[in-house]
This record gives sequence, C-alpha cells and structure tokens, in this order.
Amino acid sequence: MFGCLVAGRLVQAAPQQVAEDKFVFDLPDYENINHVVVFMLGTIPFPEGMGGSVYFCYPDLNGMAVWQLLGFVTNEKPSAIFKISGLKSGKGSQHPFGAMNLPQTPTVAQIGISMELLENLAQQTPVANAAVSSVDSFTEFTQKMLDNFYNFASSFAVTQAQMTPNPSEAFIPANVVLKWYENFQRRLTQNPLFWKT
Repeated sequence: MFGCLVAGRLVQAAPQQVAEDKFVFDLPDYENINHVVVFMLGTIPFPEGMGGSVYFCYPDLNGMAVWQLLGFVTNEKPSAIFKISGLKSGKGSQHPFGAMNLPQTPTVAQIGISMELLENLAQQTPVANAAVSSVDSFTEFTQKMLDNFYNFASSFAVTQAQMTPNPSEAFIPANVVLKWYENFQRRLTQNPLFWKT
C-alpha cells in the first residue's frame, strides 16, 4: 500500500506492518538523509474517510524513540516529500506508536504511517520545518539577493539636507531603488523565469 524513497537508495515498497493500521519503514544511516518521500503505491486506496499520518522516529542519546509528526498522505494527496535533516535533535510529539516495542538502534531511524480518520488528520499539527518548500532554490536565492541589495542600498540613504555637493558622484533617489525592488519582486512572483525573455 505504501512506499518510501530516499535519494540515492532503492525504493522501499514493503513496510513492516506493526499493527492492523500501522506500518514502519527502517531508514539505515539516517544521519545522512535530508529528505524522504512517502507515497501510496496505487494498488490499494485508503478506506473511505481515512488517511495516513506520517511520523519520523529516531533514537535519542539514551536510545529512546523520539517520534515527530511530519504530515500525511491521503487518496487525494497520495505522496509527500518531507525534510528530516533538521529534525534529528528536536522534541517528540504525541504519536500512535507509543505502546509498541519497536527496535531502536543508534544508526537506524524509522518512518511510521498510522491509518486514521481524515477529520483527525486535519486536527494534527506537523513538526515545523518538515514540509519541503515549494519555492525552488533559484527563486529563493533571488528573493534573498533582492532583500540584501535593498537593505544595503537603504543603509546609505541620506536626506537632501545631509548631502554634500560632489560633482563626481551620481546619486539615485531611494524611492527609485524601492520602485525597482517592488517591480522585480512582483514580476518574480508572477513568473520566476521572466528574466529569460
């Protein structure tokens, strides 16, 4: 019913079923994993009104299981990418795997999927930073560059009364830089590749 994928590794399509409605994938050498993809295989859908909460579990310094809610998959949203690299030192959350004695080894983490009612999924709050940004890295870089340029240029702003006449220097009014910044940001939002045309 479920699959799990880590870049550079084989697809896992046979989770360990630890209860009637709970499944677990092992993630060996999890310290070197940044993202994980959880998906439905398309062979068996969730029963009507059901979905799957996706959890990440890693052993803490004492070898105890720390479970964190990443998000969910449903028939309408059959796959999801989760960033786990920043979660390996966070706090655990409430989870449905608590009573199970799942083996924990220092280098193996787990992805757990718990089948639950859709109305319960909607009330759960995934751990922060697990969702992968939908903004590509170029757009994110461009936005950061714009912000940095505007902040840098604005730090040199002076009023006309503070200006010292210097015939060899050209001055650009701050409102011109602000107008360019806002126009570029608007165009980037509409079409991140507008600059190619």
